[in-house]
Formats: sequence, structure tokens, C-alpha cells
Amino acid sequence: MTVVDTIVYRPVRDELAYTFGGRMPVAHLRSGDVLEVFTEDCFGGRVRGPADLPSQVCQMPYLNPVSGPFFVEDAEPGDTLAVHIMSIIPAREWGVSSTFPHFGALTSTSHTATLQPPLEERVWVYGIDRDAGTVRFQATETDHNVDLPLEPMIGTIGVAPGGFETRATIVPDTHGGNLDTPLVRAGTTVYLGVNVHGAMLALGDGHARQGEGEACGVGVEIATVTTLAVEVVRKTPTVWPRLETDTGIASVGCARPLEDAYRIAHTDLVGWVADLTGMDTLDAYQLISQAGRAPIGNVCDPNYTVLATVDTALLPGGCAAYGGVHARLRRAAEPR
Repeated sequence: MTVVDTIVYRPVRDELAYTFGGRMPVAHLRSGDVLEVFTEDCFGGRVRGPADLPSQVCQMPYLNPVSGPFFVEDAEPGDTLAVHIMSIIPAREWGVSSTFPHFGALTSTSHTATLQPPLEERVWVYGIDRDAGTVRFQATETDHNVDLPLEPMIGTIGVAPGGFETRATIVPDTHGGNLDTPLVRAGTTVYLGVNVHGAMLALGDGHARQGEGEACGVGVEIATVTTLAVEVVRKTPTVWPRLETDTGIASVGCARPLEDAYRIAHTDLVGWVADLTGMDTLDAYQLISQAGRAPIGNVCDPNYTVLATVDTALLPGGCAAYGGVHARLRRAAEPR
């Protein structure tokens, strides 16, 4: 019987990272290990109420911290790191969201300059009921509240970029980063291409929930205790991040403009399906055109994120992605 090590890591504030790349590892993992890690919210825990305007209590560029990086033994460039999210538990009984001047999908920004005044900066506080599985929206200027489903996710997960490059955690790209897709949740396996020795995995930016597209640029931001399992898939490159659940697979594209992110994701998914099933490329293209979905991760970050996803039940059977690593890691999450 294989003994699985569980590594527990809780960073102090000075240990939080704000880049992928350019950092020494905080701990070492081996293929098959389980990691329980505390992650801070995108504001570093500094926004706790309506009076805590981010522009006043946070300092740029110290936003969107991640925990890590974690050095993964035997991970080398050209490999793929499989990261199975076992659980995401809100670490506090509240989460926050906000609007910012010159930030978000429905306002002018420094790159989409217009003459209208900037949005008002405002903070919303959400109560989290873990037992009921709800997140309570409370309007600030209107008499309305409603309970929304608690659907925890990790907004930012990735590895170090290649070529000695360092990327801010808010940027999504081939290495992962601030993908901001609700599909990175418990039960999902994230596949990341390894660019440097040890991969250097890091994650953070938990959300209690988030709408597709993250229109205002801020989900219901939470600190989390996240448990995950890792495995190195040797000599199998992954160019763009990919996801797998029990029922589907997804490719992630990150770019501006939005249609380029769409093209990246769909080109990758068509190729992945063809390789996985042996289908003709145009047959795979046609099937995904009729049966696929394209949820938007975010339309606010330096790159936008679009997913291309398809249910595996619609594909020819018998071919497990990455040699069945998702099923192996999922079994590691089952109670013993």
C-alpha cells in the first residue's frame, strides 16, 4: 500500500507571493503527495468591511497574493503537472467584493479611455454559511438580499513561466495564473505545462462564488483552506492549461482580444479531442461546434480567459486523458 504524505502549509503575510517565477520554493512536494494550504483573498485580508476601500487599505502592486511556490520533485520542462483539487473550504465566515475606478468590464480603463467619470469605489460584504452552503448578497443602496449557492473556487493557480520570466499573479497565460474560472473547483484536475525544474506551483485568490466573466472584476473574495494532490506526467507537454472533471474536459485560452482567447481554447480542445480519441480533426471540430460550450473566465485582467469544454460522454470511449491521472488523483480524495 502506497503511503501518501500530506504537507500542511500556512504562510505568514511576508511569505505571500505576488509573481509566478522569481521566487524560491517554500516547500517540496513529490508526485502523489497531498497538500493542505491556506490561501489569502485577493486583498490580502485587508478589506473586512464597507469602510475598507481597497485604494486606501491596499498597496499596489501587492494584490492577488498566492501561496507558494511549491517545488515538485522530478518535474522537468516538457512534463505536465496534474493538480487535483480535493476540497476548498472558506477560512472565514465572510467574503468581500467591490467596484473600482477604472477597473471592470463595464467602465472605462486606462486602455479603453472614455470621458465618463470613473465608477464609485464600493465594498460589499457577503455572509458565508458553510453548513447551509450559501453566500448572502446584501445590496448596499437597495432593500434587497438573497442567498446564492456557495461554490468555492480557486481564481489563481499556475507554475513558473519559462525563460527566466516572472509574471504578476494577476496575469493569466500559458503558465496558468489568474484564470478566474469557476471550473477550478473541488473535483477538478488542472493540467499545467512544466517550464522550469520543479514546476514551482502556486495558488490563491479564492472565491466563494463568481459569475461567468467576473464582470466587475471581483468575485466574492475569500481566504481558503485548499487541499490538493499532485502528480507529474512525464514527457507529456501541455501548451495551454487544461481541466478535467468526472464528466468533461476543457482547454483554457488567455489573450486579448477576447476572440483570440476563444480561438486558442477551441484550437487546443479540437486537437486534444482528436489526439485522445483518434477522431479526424475536422470531425472533432464539427462535434465541438455543435456540442461544446465556451464559458468566459474573466474579461477584466491583462489577458482575458475563455474556456472550450465538452462532455466526455459525447466522445468515443476508451481513452483516458494523461493516462488516467484524474481518476487516480480523485481516488486519493476519497475517505479512507
